[in-house]
Amino acid sequence: MESKAERRDAARQFKTRKVAAGAYAVRCTATGMVWVGVSRNLDAARNSAWFSLRMDGHRVPSLQQAWNAQGEDAFQFEVLDTLDEDTHPMAVADLLKERKLAWVARLNAAPLL
Repeated sequence: MESKAERRDAARQFKTRKVAAGAYAVRCTATGMVWVGVSRNLDAARNSAWFSLRMDGHRVPSLQQAWNAQGEDAFQFEVLDTLDEDTHPMAVADLLKERKLAWVARLNAAPLL
């Protein structure tokens, strides 16, 4: 059993960890379809996408339809690129928007909201 000090230390480490912002793709290996999105927290993006797809409530109908037709095993989450850790916070939104447009064009993908 963990002591209070160990729990506090683990919580502090969790709160101070670096989160990666960047672009990601959701790929359907069965159909070859690709969807591209961006997030300020790429780890959370995958969890959020898979949760909403499993609950049949994803906001992008084409992705939800493909998921329902092909099943979870046919899908992959791929980090396409990340922003530098020293990116100024005021620039993050614009950079993410630019990256999303670039990756959508490069991969001939559908954009995620």
